[in-house]
Amino acid sequence: MADFVVVGASLTGAKAVETLREQGFTGGLTLIGEETERPYERPPLSKDYLLGKNERAKAFVHDPDWYAEHDVDLRLGTRATDLDPAGHTVTLDGVTQLHYDKLLLATGSRVRRLKVPGAELRGVRYLRTLQESDALLADLRGGGDVAVIGAGWIGLEVAAAAKQHGASVTVIEMERAPLHRVLGDEVAQIYADVHRANGVDLRFNASVTRITGDTEVTGVELADGTTIPARLVVVAVGIEPATELAVAGRLEVDNGIVTDAGLRTSDPDIYASGDVANSMNPLVGRRIRVEHWANALNGGKAAARAMLGEEVVYDRVPYFYTDQFELGMEYSGYAEPGAFDRVVFRGGRSVSDGFIAFWTTQGRVLAGMNVNVWDVTDDIQKLVRAGYAGTAVDAKGLADPTVPLADLVG
Repeated sequence: MADFVVVGASLTGAKAVETLREQGFTGGLTLIGEETERPYERPPLSKDYLLGKNERAKAFVHDPDWYAEHDVDLRLGTRATDLDPAGHTVTLDGVTQLHYDKLLLATGSRVRRLKVPGAELRGVRYLRTLQESDALLADLRGGGDVAVIGAGWIGLEVAAAAKQHGASVTVIEMERAPLHRVLGDEVAQIYADVHRANGVDLRFNASVTRITGDTEVTGVELADGTTIPARLVVVAVGIEPATELAVAGRLEVDNGIVTDAGLRTSDPDIYASGDVANSMNPLVGRRIRVEHWANALNGGKAAARAMLGEEVVYDRVPYFYTDQFELGMEYSGYAEPGAFDRVVFRGGRSVSDGFIAFWTTQGRVLAGMNVNVWDVTDDIQKLVRAGYAGTAVDAKGLADPTVPLADLVG
């Protein structure tokens, strides 16, 4: 009977083992995780849990007994340190060799560390794990001066949570606007306006030279000589794929573990999905690496079916969401910087009234973002699929809220 091993006790890994059992796989099934927590979802870490709205337990994918009940050998606090594709073994903690017939790498990503003097002071925090969210929540409840380095999705969500806990918040960003590389000038300005309206001090075109303090943080020094007072500094400067095991196994790696559209790596018995996978997406027509919740959720399921021999074509429209103050948003599609020539707004640009923004090129929709407008994701994703298939949409109809989105898709 076959033995399947999943490295990465993440949402991706948890959904993979769940799907394998649901699809009737009865062989040996091992799920390995570096953390001591059983698999959980990451969005609550910077959203409802960090805001103190949800209980900690709601972040977990399964109840504690689920793994034993489904005959999943869950090994937490265990690190996969080496991979031998020829011998079909994974080495655990540098000692134990575990055999596999099929292997899924769901190792996710690691935060990028800030490399400036003072970065190791007490009071400098990152947010990637549940335990880090625990510590950050406790810190934020103390109020005071908080500096957030990085105005990406995590940085802005942390800033919003900190402000709602009563902190005085400064966000420091090297770009000229928040989320500028992802959204472009027009939409990025909307996020800047929302944060400023809620009392967040935004410092753009700013670089950090050091974090001040003796043993504990007292502030953040910028290149222009300004010092931002802070008792807490949250570093949110991005993540990078955790490819160490793939490198050890000499798999093809290029900004993540390279896979085909079926999530198979350069080794026919090894698969990769979630943040760590740079996968061929037939919709987009190239390899992309997606770092968001929906990809972790759906990629694990798809990889499990592929491991069972199903002909999988993983071509989902990339999707993510955020909640910041009064702004709730869903984004569908993939619009790289420089790939779009126009942003079309539907319903104006008022966050309170709600609107949709579309990133287009030559009339084709590459991505759509609905802000405080709900139940439109399916239609937006149809427009994205049509756009990538080469179908242009009338810009006037796209901008007109009286024209149903469904009518714009042929």
